[in-house]
Amino acid sequence: QVQLVESGGGLVQPGGSLRLTCAASGRISRVDEMRWHRQAPGKERELVAHISTIGTTTYADSVKGRFTISRDNAKNTVYLQMNSLKSEDTAVYYCNGFFNGDGWPTWGQGTQVIVSS
Repeated sequence: QVQLVESGGGLVQPGGSLRLTCAASGRISRVDEMRWHRQAPGKERELVAHISTIGTTTYADSVKGRFTISRDNAKNTVYLQMNSLKSEDTAVYYCNGFFNGDGWPTWGQGTQVIVSS
C-alpha cells in the first residue's frame, strides 16, 4: 500500500512564495503521473498541476506562470513551487498519484495554504 504525505503549507502574505512537498512511501514499484489539486472553502476541488512520468507538465490557467510542478523520481517526491501568491490561492492543497500500475489514484491528506496580509 502507498501513502502520500504533503507538507510545506502555511500562512504567507500576498506576493509571497511557498514550496509544497508530497512524499510517497510504502510498496512502490512504479510511479506514474502525479498531480496537485486544491479545494477552497465552499468550492469544489480543482486540478492545479499535473506532471507525467517523463516530466511533461500542465497547469490550470489560474496558476500558469506562477506555479511550477516538479518531481524527483529517486525520492518518489513531487513538489509544487508557488510564487506570487494571491488571496484566491488560499485552499487545502492535495497531491495524488498513480502507483504500481493501479487504475485509481492515491491521495494525500492535504496541507493548508493561507494567503493573507
